[in-house]
Amino acid sequence: MPFAATHLTQPPTREAVDQLQGPAVLEFGTPWCGHCQRAQPLIEQALKDQAGVQHLKVEDGPSRPLGRSYRVKLWPTLIFLRNGQEAARLVRPQTAREIEEALRGIAP
Repeated sequence: MPFAATHLTQPPTREAVDQLQGPAVLEFGTPWCGHCQRAQPLIEQALKDQAGVQHLKVEDGPSRPLGRSYRVKLWPTLIFLRNGQEAARLVRPQTAREIEEALRGIAP
């Protein structure tokens, strides 16, 4: 699954995320967040050659249970999963390189 440019209309449940197979990246943020907007080109660049990595872009906020279950406090927060288990986390990434390094940790 390539880079997801838009947020999911219906975010998955925590149970569904815990059941994911293979590598995945959960991206928490909002469309209006300046930090999120600045990180988009970096995230897209890092994911461009990662066809086997699921990218789930989840809109977050105070009443959003998935973000709360991961204790997300700042946006964007990227959670790197391997078979539904957190392997790494980046908060407000500054370079594509740091995203690429975290992706290497979940690559098959």
